[in-house]
Amino acid sequence: MYRKYYGLARNPFDNSPDRHFFYPTPRHNEALANLNYGVQRRRGFIVVTGEVGTGKTLLARCLLDMLASKRISFAFVFNPILSVEDFLYYVIMDLRLPIQGKRKSEILVLLNNYLISRHRLGSTVALIVDEAHLLSFELLEEIRLLTNLETSQQKLLQIILLGQPELDCKLDLPRLRQLKQRVSLRCRLEPLSAQELRGYLFSRLKLAGASSHRGTLFSDEAIAAIHQYSGGIPRLINTICENALISGYARNASTITPDIIGEVAADFRIDLPPRSNNGEQDGTKDQPADAHKTFVRDRLRLIFPPEANPQKQLAESGHEQGAKAQ
Repeated sequence: MYRKYYGLARNPFDNSPDRHFFYPTPRHNEALANLNYGVQRRRGFIVVTGEVGTGKTLLARCLLDMLASKRISFAFVFNPILSVEDFLYYVIMDLRLPIQGKRKSEILVLLNNYLISRHRLGSTVALIVDEAHLLSFELLEEIRLLTNLETSQQKLLQIILLGQPELDCKLDLPRLRQLKQRVSLRCRLEPLSAQELRGYLFSRLKLAGASSHRGTLFSDEAIAAIHQYSGGIPRLINTICENALISGYARNASTITPDIIGEVAADFRIDLPPRSNNGEQDGTKDQPADAHKTFVRDRLRLIFPPEANPQKQLAESGHEQGAKAQ
């Protein structure tokens, strides 16, 4: 609708985890490098956490591309609310292995044999679990036990858990201390700073086909307002910018102004974060972590209610799961 008016070839601010629009902030680059290194070096357990909407799923998609390019087999679990048996069954199916029985012992033997065969070929296997903060304690313990599949030199299965900060809280519990001790690499995604947000906007506009006018499409004041309302969370940034472009098109506005951003924020019930004691607005990296966490989560839950059909979400992603068994 607005693409032709603003000279764009595609929508720049869709909220789907499109790898084409990956913006490499230092934090995201570090996380992706850790994931790649951890799998290649057979480090075993890797944990990535970040607030809602900071780009964990997009990071996972980028990793899956890397693994596929290196012909590393992987299973990607997008909905971890499963029983232990169903979880293992799903992993086996996603690795494209023929299931000869449904008993847990049979599945474990099949998985172990496959891991050994990949090891003999000089490769490895990765298990990526998104939304890992939703894993039950029973399933987390089962996943820990999977790391016992190893040789005397290295792990046969590389496990990556991506989740919200609640995952960190879970791993700090005494009952999961054995799992916590096995984590070899950890990293955390943070909201974008004001400077990173500017680069994020310009990068997305450029990738969407905008010409040299992309630097004036959003005024400086509008960019500052976007950062204030979004708290630097990419998912909120996309929502605000997408609707700001729609509103700007309806007004025949060549430049998105802070007034448009404010109206969009009001429509989506996104308030400015509360002011701190020194009179400055919270919602940046400088504010207390708990306050920022609460602000961001409240805003996101107003806009994005919990997905009721995760199977549909996966089907719409169109991403081929796993590398085929050799």
